[in-house]
Amino acid sequence: MIKNKITKIILIATLLFIVPVSRADQLDKVMKSGTLRHLGIPYGHFVTPSHQGFDVELMQAFAHYLGVEYQFVESTWTEIVTDLTGKIVKVHGDTITVIGRKKRKGDIISTGFTVLPWRQKLVLFSQTTFPSGIWLIARNDSVLTPIKPTGDINKDITMVKDELHGISVLGLKGTCLAPSLYGIDKTGARIKFFPSDQNLDRMIPSIIAEEAESALIDVPLALIALTTWPGKIKVIGPVSPPQKMACACAKDSPKLKRAFDAFFEDFKKSGRYLKLLEKYYPSIFTYYPQLLSEGK
Repeated sequence: MIKNKITKIILIATLLFIVPVSRADQLDKVMKSGTLRHLGIPYGHFVTPSHQGFDVELMQAFAHYLGVEYQFVESTWTEIVTDLTGKIVKVHGDTITVIGRKKRKGDIISTGFTVLPWRQKLVLFSQTTFPSGIWLIARNDSVLTPIKPTGDINKDITMVKDELHGISVLGLKGTCLAPSLYGIDKTGARIKFFPSDQNLDRMIPSIIAEEAESALIDVPLALIALTTWPGKIKVIGPVSPPQKMACACAKDSPKLKRAFDAFFEDFKKSGRYLKLLEKYYPSIFTYYPQLLSEGK
């Protein structure tokens, strides 16, 4: 135990002084302030409305690893990248334009945050913390028919899209649930957008209430939905290849990102990662059995 603590102290000290940069890395500021500010959004079991959940416990453990206090900072899907980087951006597809600046509110994003090309231009992603992908979900009485998987993800995606002409599909702009990311807007589907100021946990109730015929849902939230509303919804199939979720640091904070990656390796080796998965997403192993070995 003492040896591990000494090793950790040496690692953090090394990260603090490695590769000089023009401005202080966020890790320096975290260590100086004595507080890690965790940016999160209430979403599934990642961050609950009471500020508990998978990502909260993960960040609390990271703060403990650094030897600092933990602080949760609630954000929104439209503001979270700005709250991390201080950059106000306009996103069109994978193209981003910086249109202004604001004061940063947090040090690291951890909230079921999907790795997307446009986000990679603005932030540094950690190693993968959670597997994901986007599924099309519909009411159980919908005319949409679940596909029969072929073993080829691209063929499966095509079969799902072929069913969408004239069907209303609910998505969310500026997130991994944006229909345009997957060409849904070119299928003849009727695109509807979920209000960005509402909790995404309300998307499934929206289609149950017939506000839309179907919705784009990421795998973690879909797993919760299938157990929360059994018999009321069905999975039609995938609309994306496998995706990854990760923590995100600002581009000028490589040391903080490296510190998290070092912590996360230790977190997995200790068995705490698997316990966290089992606590908040026990059915994840049915769809991603490799996590049982990767999480060690």
